[in-house]
Amino acid sequence: MSATMPRAAGPASIAPDAAAFHAALGRAAIVSLYDELALAPKPGLVSFEDAGSHHDMDAGTFLRSLFALRHYFVRIAAQGAAGAGFAPLERLGIAAEARMLRATGGVNTHRGAIFTLGLLCASAGAARAGAASCDAAALRATLIARWGGALAARVHATRDTHGARAARAHGLRSAAEEAAQGLPTLFECVLPALREARRAGADDRGAKLHALFTAMAEVDDTNLVHRGGLQGLRDAKGLARDFLARGGGLLPDAPVRAARVHALFVERRLSPGGAADLLAAALWVERVERLRGAAPR
Repeated sequence: MSATMPRAAGPASIAPDAAAFHAALGRAAIVSLYDELALAPKPGLVSFEDAGSHHDMDAGTFLRSLFALRHYFVRIAAQGAAGAGFAPLERLGIAAEARMLRATGGVNTHRGAIFTLGLLCASAGAARAGAASCDAAALRATLIARWGGALAARVHATRDTHGARAARAHGLRSAAEEAAQGLPTLFECVLPALREARRAGADDRGAKLHALFTAMAEVDDTNLVHRGGLQGLRDAKGLARDFLARGGGLLPDAPVRAARVHALFVERRLSPGGAADLLAAALWVERVERLRGAAPR
């Protein structure tokens, strides 16, 4: 997504309480992305422990990216509250991608999160501006109602990214298609898995691993296809389903089992970046549902 904010949504036009809420949404996005980075072991992904399957990035690269993105999520929430169509959101996202690439020396650390979490922040801004709650159901309904049509049209637009090319080549559900349908993997699979794990008594790391492996088992992660072909995606889904069948993140040995999968992913250079974005998004929804000001006024 993108760049310049229309004048109507400039800072002077935002009420102080709304501006504070948008800032809180932005903080929730950055903290959730940080929490995803800090989780370890996680298959093939960068953490503070190692660089996973990557040779061009490490945790420091991700931290520079997060610093560069700190204002983006606030601005896109304000655009959602101001009633913006998809084009202004996309311009903000494109500008955010450019800042990310400058901060990382050209490395793509958060393109998927810019898209997914950006849309969620815009949805939260729009929901609250319309006096709706910002629970999961309202966020999803707002996303579909406000930008579902534009996102559906975007599915058919040619995008020169690894993910878009992989989706087209193999008939997979792309990130744009997921978004057009209201992020079904997030709201129907990953977020419920996170909540169920917490209710079942899993510790924080176990709950996050449970949600991450649920995302890996469900989503057509084009990051995996780019690195390992269709077989890489199939194998990753199979390993994730096996992890869940053996207790997922609910059992004390979850980190040990996750570390074994991590080693296999590193050996094959697989990295489920799309699943990581969904984990961060689920953590963001949890935070937003607890925010003061998230309920109707």
